[in-house]
Amino acid sequence: MRALTYHGARDVRVETVPDPAIEQADDIILRVTATAICGSDLHLYRGKIPAMKDGDILGHEFMGVVEDAGPEVTAVQRGDRVVIPFVIACGQCFFCALEQYACCETTNTVAGATLLERSHITPPAALFGYSHLYGGVPGGQSELVRVPKANVGPFAVPGSLDDERVLFLSDILPTGYQAAENARIKPGCSVAIFGAGPVGMMTAACARLMGAETIYMIDQVDYRLRFAADTYGVIPVNFDQDDDFITTIMEATQGRGVDASIDAIGFEAKGSAVETTLTAIKAETSSGHALRQCIAVTRRGGVVSIPGVYAGFVHAFMIGDAFDKGLSFAMGQTHVQKYLPRLLQYIEDGELQPDVIISHRMKLADAARGYEMFEEKEDDCRKIVLTP
Repeated sequence: MRALTYHGARDVRVETVPDPAIEQADDIILRVTATAICGSDLHLYRGKIPAMKDGDILGHEFMGVVEDAGPEVTAVQRGDRVVIPFVIACGQCFFCALEQYACCETTNTVAGATLLERSHITPPAALFGYSHLYGGVPGGQSELVRVPKANVGPFAVPGSLDDERVLFLSDILPTGYQAAENARIKPGCSVAIFGAGPVGMMTAACARLMGAETIYMIDQVDYRLRFAADTYGVIPVNFDQDDDFITTIMEATQGRGVDASIDAIGFEAKGSAVETTLTAIKAETSSGHALRQCIAVTRRGGVVSIPGVYAGFVHAFMIGDAFDKGLSFAMGQTHVQKYLPRLLQYIEDGELQPDVIISHRMKLADAARGYEMFEEKEDDCRKIVLTP
């Protein structure tokens, strides 16, 4: 089959690789019909995520048709059209029983997980196409993919909805929904979303659904901010044009700050020259710039929700300010399986239209070019969908 493979920072290639095969009795083989490039994939593309190996198959947003199924698969059958959550969960462990699927304690068993074990941290659930730190499971930017734990992950979708309407159930839509839920969004509240990428936009859509009255969206990419303003009614804030935007937001909220802030940027947020240097020499593994701004702009007793990816540790985390303000923090990978039924209903009812963010459609053969476009923000690129 053809698949997109990793060969180092900014070196991804569509190559011919062996077809996947059933390995466990509850595996399926999926013929991919649509996949997407995620903002989180750019962390891999830039070489920022450890435990990547040459030849690893990328991609964690994908869907398709069940081609084959192991003898213990009962939830789906050959020919079913399904979306695949990016989180691989067993459905039976302590955490899965709590619907905390991203904390599954059984699916990530490969050697890469020992990077966390050395810090006495239980390895997280395995993820598709996201390094050996997260299980080393081949991803779905490919023609075929093996899907483990197929009685828990694959989610059947109706034929009345085309691929683009439901594809983002695999990651960014439930990620945005969980981010808004973690932020305790309710009717009439105010929220600041840092990052106007796909997750930031899905978060804005879900915040609107939950009744947020005022949404500030902070970024430096004008075309994305314009799209978010037109589509979700956000108040766009370009921090390159307003270097004191925190004061601007504080003044607009009677000096208190927003009810919640959401960091949809993560560890690669562009910080000061000092912070950039610290990151470059590995004195810190994540930039805390966006996180500090979230703390500054959130009112006392408010919430900071973090769907953005962080790695390792952050220098100069403002724990004192957060403590004095009585802030709550909620973060982590998305418990995708938990949200799929309700999000599908919202799509069917027309209350959520995640496909509106798609700006480019390409063939899988052109995936390397797609990564370059997404990275460089060429041609007003917001979201790329690939088809084999």
